[in-house]
Amino acid sequence: MNQAQVRQAGKLLPAFGRAPPLLYGLALAILLAFAVFSARAGEEIVLAVYGDSLSAGFGVSETQTFPVRLEDALRARGHNVRVINASVSGDTTAAGLNRFEWSFPKGAQGAILELGANDALRGLRPETTRANLDALLTRIKAKGAVPLLAGMLAPRNLGVEFTSAFDRIYPELAKKHDVLLYPFFLFDVAGKRKLNLADGLHPNPAGIDKIVEQMVPVVEELLGRISARRTRTQ
Repeated sequence: MNQAQVRQAGKLLPAFGRAPPLLYGLALAILLAFAVFSARAGEEIVLAVYGDSLSAGFGVSETQTFPVRLEDALRARGHNVRVINASVSGDTTAAGLNRFEWSFPKGAQGAILELGANDALRGLRPETTRANLDALLTRIKAKGAVPLLAGMLAPRNLGVEFTSAFDRIYPELAKKHDVLLYPFFLFDVAGKRKLNLADGLHPNPAGIDKIVEQMVPVVEELLGRISARRTRTQ
């Protein structure tokens, strides 16, 4: 369990007043163990992947899409989780925002928000992209889901000013909303021919598996946050 999960579990502790340190430490250990167990063996957790063609599965079979391969990986690690593909190829952040109320899966307890690549490719104003993602995070939380923000980086041929403004969006919004951040969805995949389709933009099955492998630890932290929330409300 990482430091973020330790802090989250610490919030579950009742007031022990001046209880001996040993008793307090024992209570903390029990709560942390329970959080890990509930994230793996508890009720099914439903995650939504809300994004564009990168997560929708452009150019690959349904069984090779990011949501399916992520669910496979999480279940292989003992998590009782279902991952819903709520991504639409070609979506900008504006399109994702416009369809949110009817397309965000009802009952999803967590969401991976993966949008912004098409904004960058089209050179759309970074302040507009920021505002749309800001609104999407607000709406996801209003639905009762815990977000994980999957970041994107701007193409380096759009100039320093655009690149700097765009790249700041994701870490700054993650901090503002106090949500988990995976800094770059295509980390160690973008630009690698063996991991992408012939268009050079979309990951192939090997690239998707690489993304999943790298993201699983952060998604497990998301599951831990969801389990901790459940514990507080029970």
